[in-house]
Amino acid sequence: MMISFPPKLAPSSIVKAFKGGSAKQWLIQFPETKPLLGNGHLWSPSFFMSTFGNVSKQVVSQYIDSKLD
Repeated sequence: MMISFPPKLAPSSIVKAFKGGSAKQWLIQFPETKPLLGNGHLWSPSFFMSTFGNVSKQVVSQYIDSKLD
């Protein structure tokens, strides 16, 4: 997944919002899965994030697309 956000926002807050919002939507659409979640959470508490460095956005996008095929 590739996302872009303003540098004034903390990466951890972006991930927290994504995980919380997507988990809420998942449980609305699939409430029967809630009992299957041992700890009650859809996502693990950890995450990995990296920056592009000297690689263009287009190159990263092509790489991600190639992994989806």
